[in-house]
Amino acid sequence: MSSTDVGVMKGLYCPVCETSAEAFLPAGTPQRLNVRCPSCGSLERHRLDWIFLRTRTNLFDGSPKKMLHVAPEPCFQSRLSRIESLNYVSIDRDDRRAMLRMDLLDLDFRDGVFDAIYCSHVLEHIVDDAKAIGELYRVCKPGGWAVLQVPINAAKTFEDPSITDPEGRRKAFGSERHVRCCGPDYIERMAAAGFDTRVFHTTDIIPSQDGARMGIQPNRTIFFCMRPVRSKNRP
Repeated sequence: MSSTDVGVMKGLYCPVCETSAEAFLPAGTPQRLNVRCPSCGSLERHRLDWIFLRTRTNLFDGSPKKMLHVAPEPCFQSRLSRIESLNYVSIDRDDRRAMLRMDLLDLDFRDGVFDAIYCSHVLEHIVDDAKAIGELYRVCKPGGWAVLQVPINAAKTFEDPSITDPEGRRKAFGSERHVRCCGPDYIERMAAAGFDTRVFHTTDIIPSQDGARMGIQPNRTIFFCMRPVRSKNRP
């Protein structure tokens, strides 16, 4: 069932704010139907990631952790910052809603300080994404984990540094702010940084009928990256 089909269903549900709605709001460019939760503003990817964080990670088990949230989504930031056991830190290069102003290419944190990292739909904006992923690996604690999300909109990752104007990037990459299209092979860049990465799809996490009720496409992907306790030899 597609997200468009969900529009005829009653009782849609957002797992982030735990509210029901007759329909989600349209959003995106080009515009998609049944996307944005009218209560908390979550999109499809946020709802799936939230379920993953709650059911497939140790983020909510009550043990003390330090978490880094890159380019914080408001629907997550307000909830994560209230978890008593979580030492929560959010960063962004430009957004004043973040706790700290910081560039992902030059993180002002010591090595191995974070138990958990969440960075969604950021790396496709960064030309030197290898350096950014390397920085995330560096500040991730051995044995810690990171959810590193990019939009999967190509069969194979494609980039062309010669395309720099907004219109050219929009035509080539789908957005004037993107510098590449990412494919399933993007996992190789996380492996190159040293992460052990598993790929999860929507149907690995929730039944298809639940995904439909939450407005989540069945083909969404999550990259779950673990930093080994003993670091691999990195180039």
